[in-house]
Amino acid sequence: MVVPRFVFLDPDGTSAGGWLYAVVEARTGVFYQQQYGGTACRQGQVEGFLVPLFGPEGLAVLRELFEKDFRGAGTCNHPWPDDERDRLRGAVGAVRYWASDGTTEVPHALRLDENRIREADEAWVPVITPDGPAVLVWLNSD
Repeated sequence: MVVPRFVFLDPDGTSAGGWLYAVVEARTGVFYQQQYGGTACRQGQVEGFLVPLFGPEGLAVLRELFEKDFRGAGTCNHPWPDDERDRLRGAVGAVRYWASDGTTEVPHALRLDENRIREADEAWVPVITPDGPAVLVWLNSD
């Protein structure tokens, strides 16, 4: 029997703000926990594996959208009108996910998981990677 492990991302809120990860959903026994939703301070958890990402342009748009436009107050059950959904889709697509088949590594754009868009919030956005569904996470602004 595998004993579950829990990893809290940035547990004391003191890490530098430039990090960006995808937690790819998989049965690993490792659960990543994240405070998200700006000042709403929601707690999320996803089982899987952590993939460090690089996408400063996408991260900048994500932070502007959630921290400035939504005022860092969270977007629980937000209706996501077309213009906001397009901005979110574009920001997610600007982040590259490097996948390997064992012989070559190729960057892929992340895709917004439109079927789970209601879950999208600051520092917690459902995405699709070459390895399957994931949650895109970064430093929560609160």
